[in-house]
Amino acid sequence: MDGKRALKRLGLKKRSRIIRRHARRIEEATTRHAHRFLVSRWDKIREVRLHIIVWMASVGALIALVGVQMVWFQQAYITRAPIGGGTYAEALKGPIQTLNPLYATTPAELAATHLLFSSLYSFDTTGHLKGDLATGMVDDGNKAFTVHLRKDAHWQDGKPLTANDVVFTVNLMKDPSSRAVMAATWQGVSVETVDASTVKFTLPAAYAAFPQALTFAILPQHLLEKVSPASLRESTYSKAPVGSGPFTLRLLQTVGQSTGQKIAHMDANDNYYRGRPRLDHLQLDAYNDDASIVMALRTGEVTGASSIESDIVAKLDTKKYETVLRPLNDGVYVIFNTVHDGLKDMKVRQALQLATDTSAIRDHIFGHPQALYLPFVTSQVKGADKIAPPKVDPVAAGKLLDKDGWVMKDGVRTKGDKSLRLKVVTRKNADYEAALQELARQWHKIGVQVDSQIFDTSDPTQNFATDILQQRNYDVLLDDLAIGGDPDVFAYWHSQGLLNFSNFGDPKSDDYLSSARTTSDQTLRSLKYVAFAKQWLTDVPAIGLYQPNLVYIHSRSTQAVQPDEVIVSADNHFAGVRYWTAERGSVYKTP
Repeated sequence: MDGKRALKRLGLKKRSRIIRRHARRIEEATTRHAHRFLVSRWDKIREVRLHIIVWMASVGALIALVGVQMVWFQQAYITRAPIGGGTYAEALKGPIQTLNPLYATTPAELAATHLLFSSLYSFDTTGHLKGDLATGMVDDGNKAFTVHLRKDAHWQDGKPLTANDVVFTVNLMKDPSSRAVMAATWQGVSVETVDASTVKFTLPAAYAAFPQALTFAILPQHLLEKVSPASLRESTYSKAPVGSGPFTLRLLQTVGQSTGQKIAHMDANDNYYRGRPRLDHLQLDAYNDDASIVMALRTGEVTGASSIESDIVAKLDTKKYETVLRPLNDGVYVIFNTVHDGLKDMKVRQALQLATDTSAIRDHIFGHPQALYLPFVTSQVKGADKIAPPKVDPVAAGKLLDKDGWVMKDGVRTKGDKSLRLKVVTRKNADYEAALQELARQWHKIGVQVDSQIFDTSDPTQNFATDILQQRNYDVLLDDLAIGGDPDVFAYWHSQGLLNFSNFGDPKSDDYLSSARTTSDQTLRSLKYVAFAKQWLTDVPAIGLYQPNLVYIHSRSTQAVQPDEVIVSADNHFAGVRYWTAERGSVYKTP
């Protein structure tokens, strides 16, 4: 054993000597090569160092040039533009008490209706009535209308949408026990299914503007046919509906127990028959007041806000937000209560018309809205633009009152024991209040005393509709009248109109309005409406002040309501929602 160990140690020593010998040889060779190629040539390297530096600088410059060229060409072919995906959050006035379109009344509830549900017809971004679910319509003397439906529409649970759903919805609205908001509109209208994709409406009398009524949201029969109409408002469906629109409801979130503030979270409908929206998500944030909306915009809690008052714009960062102003098919009017002692006299109303400078009033309104001096939107009626606007002549107004027996006394017109003192009522609104202030100043010049009353519609102890409108509790009402997509203003100015806030009645005007709504001949309709407008300007049941704007604000990094859109009503600003975006990214330019 000891011999083996001795031999092993001897072998290790031998290998160690061999290794050391090889190491010395390598060291000597390395030293020779270093001396030969570095030390001995160092002077030569120093001689060519300038060439080396120039060569290295040239290579660096070439690399930099290639980099600059790449960036240059990238900028030429790539740009920042709106891209799909993301979440868009819009602030609106609430509350959201229901998501059932039969009961929608607030801006937030009406907005949800347009996003979650489909209708037979809807207004497009040009302001024209176009088929949504409808592919065509045949009318029989404006009394019977047969509508054909597209066959590729489905409810968000996958069930097909058919004519039976349309008939079910109309009958539900007509049922008094359902307490639907639009119940009165459908009384006397019968509806029947022709086949799975055809429905027929029959009216009690001819009505040329009936297609405008086909913008109602359609409900699913298969989910609601077993629900009692009387309990529908309080049903689970009204809180978590299934629709057929471009978005589906994911969650109705309550974010403030004390305030009742809610957020409707929606997802894009992947199976929407008109194509999936570019947004992945859209949410409606319902606020109780403008101050809350301003704070939400400032903090970035929302990316846009709709139907807000104009004074909010001044409180926002214009570098961050873009403001879009679009005229609505509404009219802000000074409406005379023609049964008032002084206003019964047409000459008094004509004098007030002469004394009213609507251009000066519009100068006090944000965005200087368009003039509207007719009882409908001028562009809706052929030939209406040829009607001359009322003259502005305060001197002539004073002479007319003098001739009518209204004598100026201590700055106020009097006639016998009566003074020309008018209570003018309007809703709390920055634009309306500015208009009323200027109006009072103009009328004061001709001796008319104005007592202003500003009604706060947010006060839960008061109700503008019942306390003011239904009782006609005013001498003059300054308010907005919704006109819509058709010039049929029967409800406002016919003696039998349900919304005749002026108590106006004139046999000629009644005849023009009645005959215009029953004929399908557009030329004849226009002639009737032109004749009515001229009579309306002569009788002066009201004075048109301006066509109000939709004030829409959205972040500059998003794409929403476009400046060139035509918007019929504030709740119809979602016409182009499928193309809205919430984000921007790098995209290649198209040649």
